[in-house]
Amino acid sequence: MISLRTLFLLLALTPSLLLAEDWPQWRGPRLDGTSKDTGFPISADGNVTWKVELPGSGHASPIVWHDRIFIVAALPENESRVLLCLDRASGKQLWQSTVLKAPIESIHKLNSQASSTPATDGERVFTAFLDNTETDTTRAANAGRVIGKGEVPKGTVVISAHDFSGKQIWQVRPGLFSSKHGFCSSPIVFEDKIIVNCDHDGDGYIVALARADGKELWRIARPNNTRSYCVPLIRDIGGRTQMVLSGTMCVTSYDPRTGKLLWIIDGPTEQFVASIVYSEQSGLLYMTGGFPEHHLLAIKPDGSGNVTNTHIVWRTNKGVSYVPSPLIEGSHLLNVSDSGVAHCFDAKSGEIQWEERMREHHASLTSAEGHVFFINDFGILRTVQPDKTYKLLAESELMEKVFASPALSEGQIFIRSDKSLICLGKRTSKTAAR
Repeated sequence: MISLRTLFLLLALTPSLLLAEDWPQWRGPRLDGTSKDTGFPISADGNVTWKVELPGSGHASPIVWHDRIFIVAALPENESRVLLCLDRASGKQLWQSTVLKAPIESIHKLNSQASSTPATDGERVFTAFLDNTETDTTRAANAGRVIGKGEVPKGTVVISAHDFSGKQIWQVRPGLFSSKHGFCSSPIVFEDKIIVNCDHDGDGYIVALARADGKELWRIARPNNTRSYCVPLIRDIGGRTQMVLSGTMCVTSYDPRTGKLLWIIDGPTEQFVASIVYSEQSGLLYMTGGFPEHHLLAIKPDGSGNVTNTHIVWRTNKGVSYVPSPLIEGSHLLNVSDSGVAHCFDAKSGEIQWEERMREHHASLTSAEGHVFFINDFGILRTVQPDKTYKLLAESELMEKVFASPALSEGQIFIRSDKSLICLGKRTSKTAAR
């Protein structure tokens, strides 16, 4: 039997074993687009391990847990929303489970009916879709309501849990949802909870459900009732656990264990999509968005109550993105606008260090080993080393359109195109055996 002392020595000598990470939800294990694993390729050229065609359509990211990949899709031909499980080594489909059958909802031209990235706790896979089937509840909600031009009737949010064999464990409908742009609310795992943000053109809410059975644990009534699609960031900051997000005309921080409001910033605009990121070096949070005005804010996270006039450290309307989420790499804040202009900021001061045109861009940024990956709508992958000047390490073309953000795990990059799931790189041997 191996001694405890020997085990500690082995771990000390093989640090890569400690760094092996899955990619279990939107933007990975820390909800910020970063991986601590090593061995990733910097180019697609010569590094495509496998490529498999996916059924239907969707903009949701893949998630990775050990030897399995999970992804969702919408199948318009039979009005199904499905969860798929693929073998990591080959891309072979292991199973497909129908989560929801409902009429296909109207969406923005850049959205899909399967845009919510699933999440896993290693035992269950959690998904979020919209059911716009008319029911007594939605009929009552829409009764007497004047539907304006471009608006849609209310549908119902559907949150489901499946086990790793594809069997449904539970399914709940936490509330209504209405947006002319369609649905996109990715569930995230926190301790014993699944948390889903449902900002919409109605009585917006954030809800926490029990992972085991879907029972509601708390509910936040959101202000302003305006559509937004932001996934919260959860961090231990300043001696307290904070759940931070922008959306519905404000930036807010809550206690993710109770739903209690910690602080709020009014505005700075109406609608938001991108997730917030946090820098341990600067101690600041960074928000980018939105519509109709564009703002990028650096925020001190130690406030209480309304901190609109006290906790914004710097702001700019340059280098702002609406859909793509930004990324922190060292002392740098990187962002790319929807129109495709990338910027690198000094995270502490807000000084722009460089900008580079990359064409239209909606996938969020990811990074590993000090390299930042940009993938634009046309499937062009650029790998950049953050610095005071633009340093392009590699540029390659996937030959397919890409709107989903990639997943990074154990030296491999998984990219969902409009037709396929593509695996770049070989699984790092030292981190694969865990």
